[in-house]
Amino acid sequence: MADHAHRQLVQQFPILNQMIFLNHAGVAPISGPAAEALRRYADQGVTQAYVGSGWYAQVHHVKKMVAKLIGARGEHEIAFMPNTSTGLNMVAGGLDWREGDDVVITNVEYPANRYPWENLKRKGVSVIEVAQHSDGRVHAEDVMEAITDRTRVVAISHVQYSSGCCIDLKPIAKMVHLAGGYLCIDAIQSVGAIPVDVQAMDIDFLSADGHKWMLGPEGCGIFYCREDLIEMIHPPVVGWMCMVNAEQYGDYQFELTNDGRRFEPGSYNIPGILSLGASVELLLHVGMDEVCSAIEALTTCLCDGLTEIGYSVFSPRGHGECSGIVAFDVPLSPHGVKPEMSPMEIVARLAKKGIVIVEREGHLRASPHYYNTPQQIRSLIEALDSISNG
Repeated sequence: MADHAHRQLVQQFPILNQMIFLNHAGVAPISGPAAEALRRYADQGVTQAYVGSGWYAQVHHVKKMVAKLIGARGEHEIAFMPNTSTGLNMVAGGLDWREGDDVVITNVEYPANRYPWENLKRKGVSVIEVAQHSDGRVHAEDVMEAITDRTRVVAISHVQYSSGCCIDLKPIAKMVHLAGGYLCIDAIQSVGAIPVDVQAMDIDFLSADGHKWMLGPEGCGIFYCREDLIEMIHPPVVGWMCMVNAEQYGDYQFELTNDGRRFEPGSYNIPGILSLGASVELLLHVGMDEVCSAIEALTTCLCDGLTEIGYSVFSPRGHGECSGIVAFDVPLSPHGVKPEMSPMEIVARLAKKGIVIVEREGHLRASPHYYNTPQQIRSLIEALDSISNG
């Protein structure tokens, strides 16, 4: 990498000079532009208290960028949420459920995409689990087989947080729509890492927090609702901002908007939105194809290196299955005995070397972003080799 390009990258991601951070599937560092947006907000707020700030106008600009990032039709399909869970609950709490309906999920979902649906059991709704295979794959065919005429929603992760398995959503969407149901996606492990197109994938609802692959701060996420379904969802939480005449404070008129604002009950998390917007703008400038290509190159390099030193890669790596997540396991001894050092101990040893990965569901998990370097991947491999042979 040329010196100028490297300096620019370090400016955008100062963490490159601090540590080898490979946990973007956890809580990622915010980008340099995102941090600068927070500073501008704080400086303006402490000196001028929103007067002349134009922050709310900027919200519309960020919504347009988010819509572009996920292939939505426009900002009218986008709402800002405090987290993924809240977006998923807009669907779970906003649909008109009938006793006997069911929701199809997998048995390996992050809790954010499980508990909102289990909460519907009190309404007579069943939760149907599709099992992950022993090789870390969730097969689209298995999900499709679980769909019946009672299926109201298929609620699955685009990329599973533990295995990193990316599932083909298009055939699932077709099947659930034929059954009269909807496809609701937890996209926190895909948006910002791999291209997502809600129209091409025929997604009805999508929720994702911004603090992972979108490189924004915690507490500011996105919710997508297909335009023709917006008025079908009655938001489980309402407030002044989701009404048609929101700024006519004393003219009480309970009339929900017919766009994404319907799901935004109160004042915006302005600093979060501005910061998230700066990172989204950066991702769009780089281009999601380029981001995805860089992540694929880094994860392929990682998988090749792991194999060379005897570690086994758990994450599916077939065509269309890859993501930014690589889950892997410690080598067995020559006699097939599990090593004495646990994944958590390895994580701790790496942390002392300034390398950040995590343990998830018994596996080691690394998740590099596009700005990480091949040298950082090699450093991880060398450290793992040293630890396992130490």
